[in-house]
Amino acid sequence: MTFLQALRYFFVEASSNLIRSWKISLLAILTIAVSVFLGGVFLIVSGNLRLLADQWRDENRLVVYLRPEAAEADTDRIRALIEEVSGTGSAEYVDPQTAEDRFRSAFPSLADLLEGWGDQPLPASFEIPTDFTALEQGSLEGWLKELGADPAVQMVDDDRDWLAQLDGMILIIEGLASVVGVILLLTAVFTISSVIRLTAYLYQDEIAVMRLVGATEFFIRGPFYVEGLLQGLAGGIFAIGMLLAGHGALFRDTDGQQQVLASILAETFLPASQLLLLVALGAAAGLGGAVLSLRKESLGQTAEPE
Repeated sequence: MTFLQALRYFFVEASSNLIRSWKISLLAILTIAVSVFLGGVFLIVSGNLRLLADQWRDENRLVVYLRPEAAEADTDRIRALIEEVSGTGSAEYVDPQTAEDRFRSAFPSLADLLEGWGDQPLPASFEIPTDFTALEQGSLEGWLKELGADPAVQMVDDDRDWLAQLDGMILIIEGLASVVGVILLLTAVFTISSVIRLTAYLYQDEIAVMRLVGATEFFIRGPFYVEGLLQGLAGGIFAIGMLLAGHGALFRDTDGQQQVLASILAETFLPASQLLLLVALGAAAGLGGAVLSLRKESLGQTAEPE
């Protein structure tokens, strides 16, 4: 028998085992699917947060909020102080009415918060595109301190602290995803191992006959290895289907706030390379479970279940 003929035999036998033992096989497939699905969710969330952080990093800006009593001369002085520093773009003056209009447009559900705060609930400000990497750290901190100390300035806000917090949150999510992913995959490997071991036990008489007629270890174990591989592949593909369905449902029939949250956390779906990686992980977990369940000493003892 050639290798291709043996491989065909393995797939036929494995498919037959899956159909005959579909209940316990379904348990293994669902375990793999849940593991891969949760791993995909973590990848989607962390990937979108990375894109968001990179986008905000490319759009770094500095906002200088002015006091309500700041006069026109104060505004001109602050503008000159801003524009004399290299690494900053042209300062855009935002008057209180423009700031209020922007807030109402960006957060319509929170517009009521502006009521009862007088004619100008939001202060005037300067928005300055800033390349923080082009500024020396010492001179940058000194310049920010000088801006903040100006009597016409109420507060100086930059995106560095926010971006640092976002990077930290992404690292936490990625670390949590790694830990949870390893635990779930090990659980899936154990489940498939138990399923394959039980299947081998059910076919112990056939295995004994095959040994009597001189069947090789490769020929005996092959169908079980392929069965674990197919279970892992099925679980991985099922998980990808759940990810696609969940991603599509996330953007249907949602209100404004949920839509914003969905856009932040899941606007971009996984690329094809990562989808293939998830399916490959499922297949590897299935094959690993089959190999683990069919240690030589276990199979030689007719694979009694644990």
